[in-house]
Amino acid sequence: MNKVIVVIGPTRKSKMGVELAKALNGEIISGDSMQIYQGMDIGTAKVTSEEMENVIHHCIDILSPKQSYSVKDFQETVRKQIDEITSRGKLPI
Repeated sequence: MNKVIVVIGPTRKSKMGVELAKALNGEIISGDSMQIYQGMDIGTAKVTSEEMENVIHHCIDILSPKQSYSVKDFQETVRKQIDEITSRGKLPI
């Protein structure tokens, strides 16, 4: 079974995730239900490229707002990302 670090809470998750990823050789998988949509930057507190600090982020801007995306779809995407990140010797966050 793959190890995954999960960062949850109302604020500052992106910054903490980036710091963990830098310290632990990780990549971030966004779990935000709105950040998956392209162009929905206002009101979603979507992490900016500057805030990413060269840490790879997944599941951000992957769909048009016109596309549907279920919890099942998200689970399948995240499981695939976890496997891919782990196969590169990195820690999924």
